[in-house]
Order: sequence, then C-alpha cells, then structure tokens
Amino acid sequence: MVTQINIKGFEDFVKYTDTIDRNGPPVVFYFSGSKLPDGNSWCPDCVEAEPIVKAYLSELNKNIIFVYVDVGEREYWKDRACPFRTDSRSKLMVIPTLIKWGSVQRLEGSQCGQRDLLQMLFEDDE
Repeated sequence: MVTQINIKGFEDFVKYTDTIDRNGPPVVFYFSGSKLPDGNSWCPDCVEAEPIVKAYLSELNKNIIFVYVDVGEREYWKDRACPFRTDSRSKLMVIPTLIKWGSVQRLEGSQCGQRDLLQMLFEDDE
C-alpha cells in the first residue's frame, strides 16, 4: 500500500525528514514545482513526468511512503541559494527529482518519466 503525503516548502520538508522512522516503510520523495491555477506545475518536465509517476504508484503493490514536495515558485527554485539546492538532505540540481530516502538512489529530470527506472527505484530494496 502506498501512503501519499503532500508537503509544501523547505521548512515542512525538513520537519518531515526529522520524523522518518528508519525501521518503517521506505520513503520516496518527489520534488516538483508549485502548481499554477490550471493545476499543472510551472515546470514542463514535472508536468510530463507526474502522470507517469502517479500511474506507476497506482499499480505498485508495496508498502512505501510517497512524499510529494512542492519546491515553490519558479523564481524561488531558480535562485542558486534555494535551500532545496544547497541543503545536504536534498542537493537538488533539477526538478522533477525522486529520492529514495536513506540511500543514494535518485532519478532526475526526464528519468522520472521512465517506467523501467521507476521500477528499479521503487522495487530495489538494497
């Protein structure tokens, strides 16, 4: 069963990471640009990847926690001092990015929309 959580902003991301149970189910973070009034992200790569990620999650029969993180507006994200870019917990270079918490496994940019790579990230328990 996939548990989905939505987080907005860096402060809430940090607060959530402090509560992760290391003995609990795997946690995967999905970082995306904030939504525009039409419901889509300002980030075209995020718009492309999100339906593929959501479809994959709907088929996944595994106990995981999927955390959708809204990194904010385009101007905030593009600032090189953006904490999502500089903080050691995230070290984001692009969005979308999927990170399997507690490991080095991540998918960045167009990789997030590739089902075979999603399968490797979500199914691999190493």
